[in-house]
Amino acid sequence: MWLLLAFLSAALLGFYDVFKKKSLHDNAVLPVLFLNTLFCSLVFVPFIIASLGWPETLEGTLFHVPRVGYEGHLLILLKAFIVLGSWFFGYLGMKHLPLTLVGPINATRPVMVLIGAMLVFGERLNAWQWAGVTLAIVSFFLLSRSGRKEGIDFRHNRWIACIVLAAVLGAVSGLYDKFLTSRLEPMAVQAWYNVYQVFIMCPVLLLLWWPRRAAQPFRWDWCIVGISVFLSAADFVYFYALSLDGSLVSVVSMVRRGSVIVSFLFGAMVFQEKNLRGKAVDLALVLLGMLCLYMGSR
Repeated sequence: MWLLLAFLSAALLGFYDVFKKKSLHDNAVLPVLFLNTLFCSLVFVPFIIASLGWPETLEGTLFHVPRVGYEGHLLILLKAFIVLGSWFFGYLGMKHLPLTLVGPINATRPVMVLIGAMLVFGERLNAWQWAGVTLAIVSFFLLSRSGRKEGIDFRHNRWIACIVLAAVLGAVSGLYDKFLTSRLEPMAVQAWYNVYQVFIMCPVLLLLWWPRRAAQPFRWDWCIVGISVFLSAADFVYFYALSLDGSLVSVVSMVRRGSVIVSFLFGAMVFQEKNLRGKAVDLALVLLGMLCLYMGSR
């Protein structure tokens, strides 16, 4: 069951990336990010209010937000900072790079989660997992070659650095999620970290964007709503999958990266991006690496 939920989350994440790319076209990053956090929090605020004020209405359902103690809220607040950092750098990179390049780079996150699990939790990699890691490294090298054909130097391009940093923070978030969901209910984590992100983004928006709004203009795009809808749905399914007995964070994280297939297809057909044949080969290696990770985690 948890594996099917991971695949559903992957499909939803693919559409999330597509709406994000469309929203960031000729648009300021910070207001889009702020509105994303705001709309995501508005999805969950009614469930928080109902659970606190009239607990019997949602108790026993997937939408019930249980009470969380002071220590729990601090743990969730840390989650909010980690995710916002990943989103911020990811949005910057997404705005300036082709979707068909960003997607495969993001798809290497399971390798980072696996290496993190090895370093933090003392897990040992088997032959299949080492094969997956090796393929991910090779695919990243090939992606750098594809990028050079479009004038993007991986070693000196700051937007590539942003995407890589976003992927690293995303991997840290993935490892932290398993820790959180072993102590707190998934709905409590998802609902409260979305709310906390709004409060974090308010001073960031006022201090970093508002004084420069003339140079970094913002325009409304209905795709911004789509970002929040698909992200909230993807994360809800993701947290529920992690909460099920027997779920493996490395496998769930790997399957979620299958979202790259959706985003790659849209990048090719809708955004008319270039050098698709070479990138398709790179993507195939990434997916083969993910398959090796899956075989090694069974």
